[in-house]
Amino acid sequence: MAGQNEKYIIKQINDFKSSTRLDPVMNAQVANLSEKTIANIAAFYAQQSMPTGEADPAVVELGEAIYRGGNLTKQITACGACHGPSGAGNPPAGFPQLAGQQAAYTVKQLQAFRTGERANDANEVMRDIAERMSDAEIKAVAEYIRGLRP
Repeated sequence: MAGQNEKYIIKQINDFKSSTRLDPVMNAQVANLSEKTIANIAAFYAQQSMPTGEADPAVVELGEAIYRGGNLTKQITACGACHGPSGAGNPPAGFPQLAGQQAAYTVKQLQAFRTGERANDANEVMRDIAERMSDAEIKAVAEYIRGLRP
């Protein structure tokens, strides 16, 4: 959550609180948080620096192609269209920063969108995109994102 925008953090905490987003640990942790506490948590984490990592060069080329240009054949929208060319996100729209995100976390979230386990995306946009992606494409995009700098 470090470095993520406040609006996105607030939405995710509220989604865990309402069980719109499911995770047994998180659902229990946030169940009794007040709106003020949620806002304070979001403000704190938004001010932290997001750690960045190094991308795996073996898959980064495919990941970059999908992130920047999508895949017209499979009707996969470019990730950068919403999350920005550098992965900084779009705070006013509530789109999260992706740059530097751990690859394993990104893979897990895309797989959860693909299976419908995670369904808190506006207009099912992420579910629609993830359903069209292969495991190899998900891994490649995750590795590329890991190496981005906002």
